[in-house]
Amino acid sequence: MDPCPFVRVLVGNLALKVPVAARPAGGSGVHPSAHPFFATVRLDKHPSCHTAAVPLLPPDHADAPPPPAAASLAAGFHLSKADLDRIAGRSFFSPASASGAGTATLKVAIYSGGRGTTCWLRSRRLLGRASLPLDLRETAEGRAVVFHSGWVALGKGASAAAKAQLYLTVKAEVDPRFVFEFDGEPERSPQVFQVQGNRRQPVYTCSFSCRHHSGEWNRGSRSAQSEPSSSRRWRSSLGSERERPGKERKGWSVTVHDLSGSPVALASMVTPFVASPGTDRVSRSNPGAWLILRPGDGTWQPWGRLEAWRERGGGPAGDGLGYRFELLPDTAAGPGVTLAESTISASKGGKFSIDLTGAGGNPLARTPSSSGRSGELVRRSSPCPGYRGFVMSSTVASEGNGGRPAVEVGVQHVGCAEDAAAFVALAAAVDLSMNACRLFSHKLRRGPSSAATMRW
Repeated sequence: MDPCPFVRVLVGNLALKVPVAARPAGGSGVHPSAHPFFATVRLDKHPSCHTAAVPLLPPDHADAPPPPAAASLAAGFHLSKADLDRIAGRSFFSPASASGAGTATLKVAIYSGGRGTTCWLRSRRLLGRASLPLDLRETAEGRAVVFHSGWVALGKGASAAAKAQLYLTVKAEVDPRFVFEFDGEPERSPQVFQVQGNRRQPVYTCSFSCRHHSGEWNRGSRSAQSEPSSSRRWRSSLGSERERPGKERKGWSVTVHDLSGSPVALASMVTPFVASPGTDRVSRSNPGAWLILRPGDGTWQPWGRLEAWRERGGGPAGDGLGYRFELLPDTAAGPGVTLAESTISASKGGKFSIDLTGAGGNPLARTPSSSGRSGELVRRSSPCPGYRGFVMSSTVASEGNGGRPAVEVGVQHVGCAEDAAAFVALAAAVDLSMNACRLFSHKLRRGPSSAATMRW
């Protein structure tokens, strides 16, 4: 099947010039050097909101672009075909789209004062707003489109000299992805479907298993087999061969099979999820870990390592699932490369994501000779060869609620079935980690195939 169409909108290179006499709406005057400035960036009809610090330039700075030191990525919006259809009010890729269909509005608001942890900024004062129309239909030909790269005045009704000015670059590009959906919780040994629009095609099956204390695998699972020798070697090298009495969850694994029944990826819990002394939670200082393996040369080859723990939270957000994923080298001796590290709300769930956009340099930089709305981007080297831009994402259900992970993988990172299967195994490991990091005073969610095995 073909990949699903996605469009990615990138916003960055923010910089601000503020006249000394500028007054934020509804508040007292603000001296440009006295307060930091922050931006909220929204794309209408899209639920996400981004916040970013905005560097301040001297009021007498020329109208030239800000210095390279100020250039960075501020926001990225990932639009699926459903998002694009919602913006267009009809099928986005229809050749008969009406005039104005496919136009979204980018909205940027600049505030002074301290930045909070969400789009609602504490002690904020509005300095001004700017809106830019984006005709996303221009991406239909498969090329990158630079919609804006320059200065824009904030607010209306004042003279140009009295207005604060914002510099920003806005670009959109097509970013096709393969989409997969589990038809059940990973611990229920579900099928995995590739999805395109309304079409769903089975491509993998998952087999959940739990190893007993003796080292044997639960025979109730399709993946009943001895543990791969390469996995055991990596266990030892990573210092994860520990057996502790008391509160721990260990021995879980998910094997991904293709439709012929051949195993094509494996997620194996190599470090038990153990409660820290005197608590009923898995701490960041002592995380549990999974090894993601791929077949190669007649054995399993380690590909990635996922660490997870329970992040203590305050306020309405509550606790979260903290995670770190690193890509492993070909040998056990070399260091891994961290590709993702963040937190997912335990009460609301969220998304696990590997997105290296900007990791190898400013993705909105343009060649000196580029001009107009379709300038070529400067291609920066990635910190991890073979991976650049958007890599993958997967949905994660809140703790205690069964989820069916939906996985997106960038087309450029899939060359064969084993490539995609590794990301599917990683998605299963992340989803199961939400369960493994649940407080030990709470019961685990359990599927029929795992009721007797997922215990501490």
